Amino acid sequence: MTSPLPRSPSIIPLHGKHIMQTQIAVIDYGSQYSQLIVRRVRQLGYFSRLYFPEQLSEIGTPAGVILSGGPRSVNEPGAPDVDLDQLNRLDCPVLGICYGMQLLNRKFGGTVAATGTREYGPATMRVTQQNDLFKGLDGELKIWMSHSDSVSNLPDGSVVLGENGAGAPVAIQWNERFYGIQFHPEVTHTEKGRQVLQNFLSLIGEKPAFVMQRFKDELIESVRKQTVGKRVVCAVSGGVDSTVLAVLLKEAGADVHPIFVDNGVLRKNDVAEVHDQFRRLGIEIEFVDAADDFLDRLKGVEDPEEKRKIIGDLFVDIFFERAKDMDVLAQGTLYPDVIESATSGSMASRIKTHHNRVERILRLQEEGRVIEPLAELYKDDVRELGAALGIPHEILHRHPFPGPGLAVRVIGEVTREKLALLREADAIFIEELKKSDWYDRVWQAAAILLPVKAVGVKGDERTYEYPVILRAVTSSDAMTADWAELPTDLLRTVSNRILNNVDGVNRVLYDLSTKPPAGIEWE
Repeated sequence: MTSPLPRSPSIIPLHGKHIMQTQIAVIDYGSQYSQLIVRRVRQLGYFSRLYFPEQLSEIGTPAGVILSGGPRSVNEPGAPDVDLDQLNRLDCPVLGICYGMQLLNRKFGGTVAATGTREYGPATMRVTQQNDLFKGLDGELKIWMSHSDSVSNLPDGSVVLGENGAGAPVAIQWNERFYGIQFHPEVTHTEKGRQVLQNFLSLIGEKPAFVMQRFKDELIESVRKQTVGKRVVCAVSGGVDSTVLAVLLKEAGADVHPIFVDNGVLRKNDVAEVHDQFRRLGIEIEFVDAADDFLDRLKGVEDPEEKRKIIGDLFVDIFFERAKDMDVLAQGTLYPDVIESATSGSMASRIKTHHNRVERILRLQEEGRVIEPLAELYKDDVRELGAALGIPHEILHRHPFPGPGLAVRVIGEVTREKLALLREADAIFIEELKKSDWYDRVWQAAAILLPVKAVGVKGDERTYEYPVILRAVTSSDAMTADWAELPTDLLRTVSNRILNNVDGVNRVLYDLSTKPPAGIEWE
């Protein structure tokens, strides 16, 4: 569960010397895969961050630059651009992917045109030059395409490294430092895509330096400097992010005061489990029982956004009342949260919508009293950091849980009766996933209660009771997700246990939807 404190609009940057020496800057041109490029680079051992094109002059001295794909045509008026002189001054290897390749081809004097042949999805590339990008690769590769424009003319001096089935160039080298590929090496559907990225990274001439143990040590030192002599407050929920944050603060020697608020929409046994979890970690938390306050506010509310707002606003009011004597607020913001905040529209609209919450954070931010130590990390990075901090596996691999809790899994009005039903069904589902060794194989699992009643038969009597939907997905980062193909015997066991043990439920269904188009949560 992620505590529903609002994200601050900026972060305190980390400048660990070992990390930043091998930073790979990914320039985001709007591709749905831009964050995935960053993740793949990090998985290969190099620290990487996402930047907007206009931030090119702000990235310092990266070891390499990757220009992402994007939905626009490079021929459109006002299409995102790049300053080739600036790229040259960086004096490092540059890789253009899809839109990035087309943009570089234009910058070097070539042309890009709409050929009328669109490529979306699987395709085949023939390697024509085995040097650099395709070192150790030959023959044909299965690749993943997503473009409508294509390179139509190459500038003088460029070399074709690979062609598609029609003989069109899909991999180009313009000079000793600039490369381009039309396909997406970051997606798993591209055969040897990881090797292509590894080959590019090998051109930087430095060994990978994004080692989590070293990153942990630098992070602890950074946090220590920011918190020495100060009372630090953070919200904890038992989820991965807030737990790692609390342990990190403890390891940094901070005077940390974690606050856990029971909002009344937690899962079965959550309160006891969170208490036990932090006791095992040697961290004392302040427990606030506000369940009745939250449930009273939720009476009669059916709109999911209104439910979220009520829970978020009340949580912040309670939290800040308990945290009023703090010097520093620590938040478990992750890198995807930072990117989402920066790319989802103006801050003005966010402040207007969540004025009560954001205003408090902005005030603290202006005073330099907010730290977000995890803001450079993805979820799997956080888990790796947690392991380096000695946090047990079962805590680090606890499934994500939404800030509004079961309120967004009880569709429609939230009542104590419905919560009781859902808690029991959810507990059975999670218990059986663990017993069958499927819990760690899915990203997230949940039971959902629908606001309708279905006809059934129990004990020769006709019943009208609630249907429960089971949802289990596989994912690496929650940006996309597929439904988990749980064994039918497992689903049968879960269904039978729910129907036989949860009064008020007479039907169990399994959700077969992917994200997109569906979300992981129902509300």
